[in-house]
Amino acid sequence: MAIESSLPLADRSEGRAPFAQKDDEVTKPRPKPKRTRKPPVGQERAPAPSTDPVLSQPTPEEREDKWNLRPRFFADCIGQRAVVEALGIAIQAAKERGEPLDHTLFYGPPGLGKTTFARIIANELGVSFKGTSGPALERGGDLVSILTNLEERDVLFIDEVHRLPRVVEELLYSAMEDFTVDIIFDKGAHARIYRSRLQPFTLVGATTRAGLLSPPLRQRFGILRELHFYSDDELVQAIHRSARLLEIAIDVSSAHVLAARSRGTIRIANRLLRRVRDYAQVKGGGRITPEIAAAALVLEGIDEVGLTAIDRRLLEIIVHQHLGGPVGIEAIAATLQEEVQTLEDMVEPFLLHRGLLARTSKGRVATELAYQHLGVERVEKKEQKRQQRELL
Repeated sequence: MAIESSLPLADRSEGRAPFAQKDDEVTKPRPKPKRTRKPPVGQERAPAPSTDPVLSQPTPEEREDKWNLRPRFFADCIGQRAVVEALGIAIQAAKERGEPLDHTLFYGPPGLGKTTFARIIANELGVSFKGTSGPALERGGDLVSILTNLEERDVLFIDEVHRLPRVVEELLYSAMEDFTVDIIFDKGAHARIYRSRLQPFTLVGATTRAGLLSPPLRQRFGILRELHFYSDDELVQAIHRSARLLEIAIDVSSAHVLAARSRGTIRIANRLLRRVRDYAQVKGGGRITPEIAAAALVLEGIDEVGLTAIDRRLLEIIVHQHLGGPVGIEAIAATLQEEVQTLEDMVEPFLLHRGLLARTSKGRVATELAYQHLGVERVEKKEQKRQQRELL
């Protein structure tokens, strides 16, 4: 029985195997799929911004501003007008000459914007910003590694610069003056010194205790600026700006309630604004009113002038236990079970600013305003001592 072949007619007629390649045909290689190389972690390229207003995404700078609420340029700054004007002139002159800005030192109580001003300087100069802190630089090699990686006119920010180790601080002297750093190889008779040239840069230091800076380091800063507490009107402006970034609706009266309890500090104002937002969302239907703001701040333990629980305890110790003072800070710290430096850096500056506390050579003294705020009537010390003896 004949079996019908299933070969195509053309192949059967030529007697070739099925699907055989013809001599004049050239086999083309299949194109290899392109492999996309993943960028290293932390160096991912940001997606291109969309032109569609509906699909447009916020830029990384906008997301960062919304998270930390920092202004990025002097035009966005609120308050500290003398500092802003002086820095603006110095930056413009440095840009016109093509030189790095003089080394700058900011000092003042915490939360007034020292780190923010350092970032603004870098943004205004159009250069990179690299930040660290004094306690983080434990060895000279840590500082040398940072300095040798700086580009021309970059800004290096050192927070808590007064806490730099002595060895690290001495390396900064030549780096700040001559833009060089000496690296020592080997030890003893085989020791060799290699002087490395650095790119001209700007060092911005920040400290809450300028008196602890050594004179050689302090004198190498060309610009020294003290940051002061903000007024209530400036805090109201800052609260409205932060509310816009956080997409919070707040009226002027509620902003004044927050400003009065922010201790003259924008950082505290932003923190209280977030807490009031949470309270209003849960218990106020999402609407911030002066009553809602006051209730939220009472829940946080903050009274009408911005004193916290530790502030009131410090004043009560001086008034009730030490008859208004004078009393040493060590005795107050022992009673409160707090560190002396914590009281001097975090508690006392605002009490001194508001006139509730006086610092004398004999110790701390509660003022008349402190008695009024605590609702305690001032009586003569002799009478107080007599009453204490009777109780004992």
